[in-house]
Amino acid sequence: MITPETPLRRGREVRRRYTTADLSVLTRDETRRFVPRGGSDPQTDVALAWELLYRLEPELYDRLVSAERLHPGVLGWLPDDVERIVEVGAGTGRLTLELIRRAQEVVAIEPAAPLRQLLNRKLLRVDHRHRVRVTHGFFDDLPVTDDCADLVVACSAFTPATAHGGETGLAEMERVCRPSGCVVIVWPNNVDWLAAHGYRYLSFAGEMFVEFASREEAAELAEVFYPGTVAEVRRLGERQVPYELLGINPPRDLAFKVMAR
Repeated sequence: MITPETPLRRGREVRRRYTTADLSVLTRDETRRFVPRGGSDPQTDVALAWELLYRLEPELYDRLVSAERLHPGVLGWLPDDVERIVEVGAGTGRLTLELIRRAQEVVAIEPAAPLRQLLNRKLLRVDHRHRVRVTHGFFDDLPVTDDCADLVVACSAFTPATAHGGETGLAEMERVCRPSGCVVIVWPNNVDWLAAHGYRYLSFAGEMFVEFASREEAAELAEVFYPGTVAEVRRLGERQVPYELLGINPPRDLAFKVMAR
């Protein structure tokens, strides 16, 4: 497996890191969902490139999300002291680690095996890890029963695209949420689409920064994930980079729906 230190990929932006030869890393189920037509190219399909990132370079992905900290208002708003939380698209645990103290049980669903492995390693180092069950699953086929969770949440993982949620994925999240429970999309990428499905929107004020481990890390990761901003990130010379400079919406918002059925 090629690692982030392989010269071939060092410094290349996400959409240029992988080729069609790398599609062999995907399982049959993953190929059916993420390469449905069989002719997709990660160099032109950025969503597919990200799927390969999760599976070929999970540590690189984790370095990025570790710097993208959620607004404290989002974390403060999420329900506390509930019986069960189902998190979909848990990744390496950006939100999972914040959910542990909030429920008797957290079911963390993540389709990419390398991300699940990283999350399990992190859980070995935290208190109350026995409350978390990490399992394989996709948005369109969640491996949990109807009405089983007080909170069903996805953080920076759900989109209206079929392969990453869509109508079926939203229906699945609502299926597993108990009456009077809440389905929450943290850091949503299509607020209008969710509003049309009955979701309410909240955003929390305040300046936000991507908090890289060092200024060198900021420049290195900008080269991969925000290539158009590299010169400005280097000129800034700080480990904390404003989201506005990177041209992305900060993780300060959420969309939610209280289930009534």
